[in-house]
Amino acid sequence: MARVVQKFGGSSVADADSVKRVARRVVATQRAGNEVVVVISAMGDTTDELLELAKQVSPDPPARELDMLLTAGERMSAALLAMAIFDAGASARSYTGSQAGVITTAAHGDARIIDITPGRIVQGLEAGDIVIVAGFQGVAQDTKDVTTLGRGASDTTAVALAAALGADRCEIYTDVDGVFTADPRIVPAARRIPAISYEEMLELAANGAKVLHLRCVEYARRELVPVHVLSSFSDRPGTLVASFEEGTNMEAALISGVAHDLTEAKITVVGVPDEIGKAARVFSAIADVGVNIDMIVQNASVTDKTTAISFTLPDAERPIAIEALRAVQAEIGFRDIVYDDGIGKVSVVGVGMRSHPGVTARFFTALAEAGVNIAMISTSEIRISVVVDEAAVPAAVRAAHKAFGLDTASGEAVVYAGTGR
Repeated sequence: MARVVQKFGGSSVADADSVKRVARRVVATQRAGNEVVVVISAMGDTTDELLELAKQVSPDPPARELDMLLTAGERMSAALLAMAIFDAGASARSYTGSQAGVITTAAHGDARIIDITPGRIVQGLEAGDIVIVAGFQGVAQDTKDVTTLGRGASDTTAVALAAALGADRCEIYTDVDGVFTADPRIVPAARRIPAISYEEMLELAANGAKVLHLRCVEYARRELVPVHVLSSFSDRPGTLVASFEEGTNMEAALISGVAHDLTEAKITVVGVPDEIGKAARVFSAIADVGVNIDMIVQNASVTDKTTAISFTLPDAERPIAIEALRAVQAEIGFRDIVYDDGIGKVSVVGVGMRSHPGVTARFFTALAEAGVNIAMISTSEIRISVVVDEAAVPAAVRAAHKAFGLDTASGEAVVYAGTGR
């Protein structure tokens, strides 16, 4: 008997009919001879609606109480799915993250999983039940408060449970038929990737691909949990995310996919004295307020012995970063701060570029021919990213996708519920 963890996203349980469809799929998995644990997200846009309600009540709600509110969405989904499973002829029991033994740090809104003690889950499986766990949440080890793991972190809950339970496989059900070479909403000719390495999936997720949560992929790679990305709206074979050593018969394609991200902004610190330690002080100030930065460019020193430092970061954290820099402006001695929130990042990812020269030239030539200007460039061993004007992102994605031969005429790229998760 195999042990299977299945995760269903919000678009997969958007309404009562969708919940019933998921219940039938879960029951069929159990009747095929498997022990089944289900991780469930909040229905549709429930989390956004709860956030909006909180803002109407309080412009700055306490983080602890916001977590108490937001975890209600997943608890609702878990209980409704359990009811639907009973009606489908099987037995089920639903648990909150705390009841399921998901132990986290105390950072409300962005907690990290420390440990999982799945005793109650195992008892449920041994009793023949389908066990349903509310995703995205846990309990703080020190304070015993309810915590949330960050938006999209039900994926992480599923992988962590799969590792803790020694599951044979972890299935992530979304509203697309797997991982595609680009966002199907921008590139209708995008094709499904049958299998992809953890390394490539990490780069795609980190650079804007929304099919899998970044921390989910990090956890899967660390614990060597194979993740199968499937659609809850079809029976297509999906995408296996695993390691080469696990015998996935993967071909080392030159480029696996093109990702894009429209959630970043660019900050430029103007007139930084060209002296040892000044750049370090700029980034220390940002690190001190917990802001992560992405791409960095420092201009050459000009005649007045100053330079400009540009970097990208999540747009939501831009005000925090600017405030932190203003606080140390006199100490560092820079002239001004300017920002641009009308940017987008486009990345090409593939392990094949390690052994193929000319990838950068092909990428930049494709962008030039599409009339797209490049503002910043960043590279890793298997990724090249550029910052462009936000309006140019769709053209840049399509140009790169075509340039690396990723287009397909099959028309298989479908987003069933419109979100890509």
